[in-house]
Amino acid sequence: MPEFHLWVVSQVLALVAVANGVPVIAKWLLGGQFAWPIDGGYILGDGQRLLGNSKTVCGILLSVSCTALAGPFVGLDLIAGILVAAAAMAGDLLSSFTKRRLRLAPSSMAPGIDQVPESLMPFLAVYSRLQLEPLDTLVGVGLFWAGELLVSRLLFQLGIRDRPY
Repeated sequence: MPEFHLWVVSQVLALVAVANGVPVIAKWLLGGQFAWPIDGGYILGDGQRLLGNSKTVCGILLSVSCTALAGPFVGLDLIAGILVAAAAMAGDLLSSFTKRRLRLAPSSMAPGIDQVPESLMPFLAVYSRLQLEPLDTLVGVGLFWAGELLVSRLLFQLGIRDRPY
């Protein structure tokens, strides 16, 4: 039977939460200031934006910086923080790209598409480094999925998110 590493899963989840939460909080605090879209407004042949306005250079930079600094606070190092944030942001960009190809509105809810890449990719990024098991990754992704849906509703009620998901 594989060993489950609750503490390490908790550490990674904390960093994934920071990585995904910082851009939301930055948008709330800064509004549209410094919100340069990563895709520069580029439209693909399908008539849809590559990513959309909500994926910004500022959001990515703040996510990686803050998550790197959060690493030691959860008992990991700066490198683990950078890996988790970079992978979470890559997963988030993949989700946005996929949603644009499916012609879903920006910031629309797409269960699974929204949660899996931005939690699975960070677990895979630190899998060997933290000696994770497949069960750790599976549970981590499941917990993030459930937690993200709950926290998003709370942030919406507090006026921090524009939508409840």
